[in-house]
Amino acid sequence: MADTTIGFQLDAPLGACEMPASGLTSCEQELIEGLRAGSEVAYEALISQYQQPIYALVCRLLNDPEDACDATQEVFLKVFRNIQNFRGHSSLKTWIYRIAVNEAHNHRRWFSRRRKKEVGLEDEEDARYTYQERLPDPGRSPFDAALDSETHVLIEQALAGLSPAFRSAVVLRDIEDLSYEEIAEVLQVSLGTVKSRILRGREALRKALASKLEHEPALHLAPQTVE
Repeated sequence: MADTTIGFQLDAPLGACEMPASGLTSCEQELIEGLRAGSEVAYEALISQYQQPIYALVCRLLNDPEDACDATQEVFLKVFRNIQNFRGHSSLKTWIYRIAVNEAHNHRRWFSRRRKKEVGLEDEEDARYTYQERLPDPGRSPFDAALDSETHVLIEQALAGLSPAFRSAVVLRDIEDLSYEEIAEVLQVSLGTVKSRILRGREALRKALASKLEHEPALHLAPQTVE
């Protein structure tokens, strides 16, 4: 079906988006209007812009790629269903991230209850990675890849050990690179609470990583020299 409701461009340059008094950029406002009008182009633009970052965020909060796929789909369903009620008191990105964090927390509680009665069949090591992360990088040596993989696993394990409140704050700040103000909007807490959670989360993460590194055997990654 041809879409002639708006002239929204999927790849509009950020510099072309002006900031009106409402706090939304002109590009965000145009996207919102398109979504409310049922524009297929606007729906495609929303998915193109936010699907991968939202999946990455939810995956880190859940530590399970399969659950993250389900939760990400639910996030966009909620965006589509509730876009008419969005009032623009925060940026569109902040609003979507808030939905994603809440959905991840809901999934964690639900799956935690369900899995107490189930026996997992997947290999836990494989479950930590998306299919993209399993693909080898032909430009790097296997020794570099092994080191990066080991570091990635340690960080993800340490993140998984944090409380949900600390983990959300640390991921949004140190991985998603949101500002303190944006995180406060996403988590619906005060700026002081955001800073406190980030500081305490980082300290807990540092201690967890230090403990793991103390008990992990040294990796012998250097290739043997042939004499």
